[in-house]
Amino acid sequence: MGERSLGRRFGWLWAAYAVSAFGTRLAFDAFALIAVLALHAGPTEVALLAASGLAVGAVLAVPLGGWVEFRPKRPVMVGADLLRCAALLSVPVAYALDVLSLAQLLVVSVLTAAADITFGAASGAFLKSLLPPEDLLAANSRFEATAWTATALGPPVGGVAIGVFGPMATVLADAASYLLSALGLRAVGGTEEHPERPERPERPEGVRGSRLDDLRAGWRHILGHAELRPLFLNTVLGNALIMVASPLLAVLMLGRLGFTPWQYGLAFAVPCLGGLLGSRLSRRLVARHGQRRVLLVAGTLRACWSVGLAFVGPGTAGLVLVMAVEFGLITSSAVFTPVLATRRLEGTPPDRVTRTLTAWSVTSKTVTAAMTALWGVLAMVTGPRAAIALAGVLLLATPLLLPWRERTPAAPRPGAPAPDARRPDVPR
Repeated sequence: MGERSLGRRFGWLWAAYAVSAFGTRLAFDAFALIAVLALHAGPTEVALLAASGLAVGAVLAVPLGGWVEFRPKRPVMVGADLLRCAALLSVPVAYALDVLSLAQLLVVSVLTAAADITFGAASGAFLKSLLPPEDLLAANSRFEATAWTATALGPPVGGVAIGVFGPMATVLADAASYLLSALGLRAVGGTEEHPERPERPERPEGVRGSRLDDLRAGWRHILGHAELRPLFLNTVLGNALIMVASPLLAVLMLGRLGFTPWQYGLAFAVPCLGGLLGSRLSRRLVARHGQRRVLLVAGTLRACWSVGLAFVGPGTAGLVLVMAVEFGLITSSAVFTPVLATRRLEGTPPDRVTRTLTAWSVTSKTVTAAMTALWGVLAMVTGPRAAIALAGVLLLATPLLLPWRERTPAAPRPGAPAPDARRPDVPR
């Protein structure tokens, strides 16, 4: 409200993102609920469903990065939306025919996870081609604010919908949101150039390249970039350590501590207001202090909160503690995330954006899935509180991975050619 318009085309892109984000958050944990309520699955099966869908979906997305890089991005995004819509619609259809199974839920989970990664990578490249560099932070801040608004409102509304209309209500709503998103993307309009694939070095006879070769370019760019490499290591490990505490906290709060489901939902819905605050502050902080300082400070602050979850107790005091910890964590993350997304786009050449974002997302999701499974085993041995505490303590060390040393290009030798300002490993 009251912010400068970024144009009609961005408006449609933002609207498409908003409707799919609300649909996704409305259906928060829908598959877990369906597995428990409709298929009478146990905790091991539900955990396997969540971890396997994420991990296998990430593996399937690996060869798609290079394929998407050299194609127009908007048709890929529309296709990903339609695939997610069709996959999700198969669930209520199978439920109505009384043939729904855990295997089908797993397949749908895998397809939607792969489509999520592909859509995210294509949308980042499309956004970079749609807006000038000076508008990228504003756009990413608006996406971040929308995501946290959806997170605050979606799960409570979805819980009411499930209670009134049954477990399939939110899945249908999520499927419809992807269809509306596809229509919104079509309305973006305009023309998009077909990216040209650079010529590859000749290979020996009989040796063929692979889609994995395309994606390796994304990892090479990240790991060879003086600033993106530490940011990548920090976010992959930090995000995983933040996420591993979520299922353990649910077991602790809903089980041993005796919180009701509505109290548990409230404990995570209210702090999402911090997401709106952080996303609004990010641009002002960058304008005053610069991207690098905001990344370092916000990246450090977001690591300082999770350890407090190990001290949650029963009653009102415990509920307030969870809200305070989550509010601090979410506010810090909402400042950090849009600045990171902007810096990542600015530091990546146009012909490597999709492969870089795919490599980043695949790695993050795979590490999160593996560590979630590992922490589940750890919680069986030590108890959920001790496992949450260990994740929080390890998270305190992740700021050491941030790019604290500001690198400057060395002075050229006499007679040496001037460095290329477009090189990604030279800070700008």
